[in-house]
Amino acid sequence: MTLTTTTRVLVVDDHAHAREAIREIMEMDDHFNVIGIVSNGQEAIDFMEKWLPDLILMDIQMPVLDGLEATRRIKLTFPYVKIVMITVSDDMLHLLEALKRGAQGYLLKNLEPSTWLEYLHSIINEEAPLSRDVAYQILKEVNVIEHKEPIVKLTTRELEILYGVAAGWTNKEIAGRCDISEYTVKNHLKNILQKLQLQNRVQLTRYALEQGLVSEAKRHPE
Repeated sequence: MTLTTTTRVLVVDDHAHAREAIREIMEMDDHFNVIGIVSNGQEAIDFMEKWLPDLILMDIQMPVLDGLEATRRIKLTFPYVKIVMITVSDDMLHLLEALKRGAQGYLLKNLEPSTWLEYLHSIINEEAPLSRDVAYQILKEVNVIEHKEPIVKLTTRELEILYGVAAGWTNKEIAGRCDISEYTVKNHLKNILQKLQLQNRVQLTRYALEQGLVSEAKRHPE
């Protein structure tokens, strides 16, 4: 998996050691360029407005302004920027709230650097599948009693692709199951996002769950 351009990164964390550790991880990969390091959500907003990074690695619990509220405010003004939450805890409530506020994903601080870099590549390329556990929790949160008729009609192939996204499959897995190329999968995803006026896989997953395209029985991890 390759990135065609350098991704400009902002690191947001209130602990100095954590900030430097994250910088060191990012410097292992030439595709990422750390252009700023700040210590709270307000500083992140100020930096974003001035320097427009492509990717923000955002801690959740910080003084002045926490990562959840900072994410919400940033995404309102700069919906294109990708935000990944970084945390020491896999607290499901925090993670769900981050996704609701527009984050593209999350990373635990104790993961191996190689796992960080692989995941961030997939985020930038919009290929990162939503964790099966998290998506199932989103399904429970949606709690839709009656599904409405979708306003936008998707083709049979597009519905297959959408199902794969909601099921937590990678683009490669979707391609294999549908017997098409990864390039074709990416094109279908772009068309689906445009049709539904959505921005990313997280929103696609929520849409699929809200529309009843993936039942609770099928979605629950085995």
